[in-house]
Amino acid sequence: MYDAWALFEEGAQPYLVNQTLGGTSCVLDESLVAALADEEAKASTQEEVMSFAAFGLLTHRFQGCSFTRSSAQSLMQELGYTSSAALPLPETNASVLGRAIADCYIEYGLNDGSNEAGGYQNRSYQPANNPLRVDRGLEDIAEDPNRWQPLTFDDRDFIDQSGNSSSEGSATPEFLSAEWGQVAPFALPDSARQELERDSETFIVYHDPGPPPLYRPEASSEENEAYRWNFSIVANWASHHDPNSGVMVDISPASAGGLEVDYESVEQSDYEELYRPDGPNWGPGHSQNPATGEPYQVQSVPLGDYTRVLAEFWADGPSSETPPGHWFVILNYVSDQPELTRQWAGKGAALSPLEWDVKAYFALGGALHDAAIAAWSIKGFYDYIRPISAIRYLGQAARGTQGLFLSPAYIRTITEEPSINFGLEWTGQAEIFTWRPAMERDAEAPSVGWLASARWVPYQPPNFITPPFAGYVSGHSTFSRAAAEILTAITGDPYFPGGLGEFIAEKDTFLEFERGPSEEIRLQWATYRDASDQTSLSRIWGGIHPPVDDIPGRRIGIRVAADAIEAANQLFGAN
Repeated sequence: MYDAWALFEEGAQPYLVNQTLGGTSCVLDESLVAALADEEAKASTQEEVMSFAAFGLLTHRFQGCSFTRSSAQSLMQELGYTSSAALPLPETNASVLGRAIADCYIEYGLNDGSNEAGGYQNRSYQPANNPLRVDRGLEDIAEDPNRWQPLTFDDRDFIDQSGNSSSEGSATPEFLSAEWGQVAPFALPDSARQELERDSETFIVYHDPGPPPLYRPEASSEENEAYRWNFSIVANWASHHDPNSGVMVDISPASAGGLEVDYESVEQSDYEELYRPDGPNWGPGHSQNPATGEPYQVQSVPLGDYTRVLAEFWADGPSSETPPGHWFVILNYVSDQPELTRQWAGKGAALSPLEWDVKAYFALGGALHDAAIAAWSIKGFYDYIRPISAIRYLGQAARGTQGLFLSPAYIRTITEEPSINFGLEWTGQAEIFTWRPAMERDAEAPSVGWLASARWVPYQPPNFITPPFAGYVSGHSTFSRAAAEILTAITGDPYFPGGLGEFIAEKDTFLEFERGPSEEIRLQWATYRDASDQTSLSRIWGGIHPPVDDIPGRRIGIRVAADAIEAANQLFGAN
């Protein structure tokens, strides 16, 4: 859509059209473009070309999804480009040009390293661990505590990111996009690219953060401390999901936000200050709303409601817009605010809604594309374990003092006089004061209580539990920080329009797999970076990532956004 727009704009350079990228040469008929350049008809022609370009690419990419295809056809009918929702669409000079642009991107996608023709499947990746059968307790503990472990869903259907059910009674999802570092980037520089070897395989890695903390059974307790601490924090934070604990927190920008961290120099001692057992460093908050000059209104709510709403709002799991898509929803929200002036980078004349939208989407899309490549290049190479596998591994009796950090309030050892949930074979295993899914407790029992570590699961839907790919680094943190930096750059303001962004989670109806929240919760953010930080914390409360997955993701997101906005501005003629 940007390329279709840019063909008619003086000073703007298309990204792919009339260029050669990644072996794809896309040269359009100049006479056709010239014939459509009538200034009086420019707006309608431009929109028609953009519509046919988008329609052509969408119907190709989603050719197996009848709902998406029919929705796109209905929209084309609504826009007046066809008299019925059925193909074929009429041919005009504008429609021919739009289809030609779509064909360029289709060809590019088939040659960009994503293996689209092969259904985006991994070419060589194989997991190091046998699958963990989620419901089997002491069985199938990971053999290699430093590598990703697939999950097998017995007696329930696994739901994938698109909402498709396995419908087989048992499913073991494969690692998605382990070799995504091979995909052609938008603006990732060659200086950030490395070729690294593992298991006789070569991986392309961008912005290599170095290895995460590793666990070596033969090493000392001190040498394994960083690994043990990271996953113990995830176990600790799972106890925060009780709305009846009596713990209240002010979640307004007055008390939460404004966190300033030099992400390029964070060390383990800094992690322990940012992620304490009783909760995160929220930041100092904001003294006042810069748009109104008034203090932000305090919003004191139960911690257990806030953590659960946060985990679900930012989860973007099955049948959702996905984590990067969520930031396009936020961009739409920002663009719709009456306080927004559509000045690029907060300077110059206000842009038309069309120019604002196409530039903003292009810049954000380029950054999130590169965030995916960088994050998944690291996920594929380091192949790091997820909390569900690490916590069960560390909770084994054999780990002893080398296992989870014991504390009377959160983690303890099952004794020879076990609680009602355990038999003698569980003696010596760790048990955790944690959130428990419905299948792990009596119907009237509270959702937070003691549970054997070998039965621990994150706060996620029971047929999804953990995304099917490695944890390190967090995709949510990388996507969200990159998006926050882009929104800050294109608006020229770190704050949401009017100084406040907000989402309302209604009482008793918002949560999907248990009742709640117990009262209305308003997620609020003063700045885009505050929203990004909240996203990252949500994944720890959701049991999906330890802190060590988070901080490198934030750092990489900042780097990715800086290169993406520079590249976009060069194409726009803004530099």
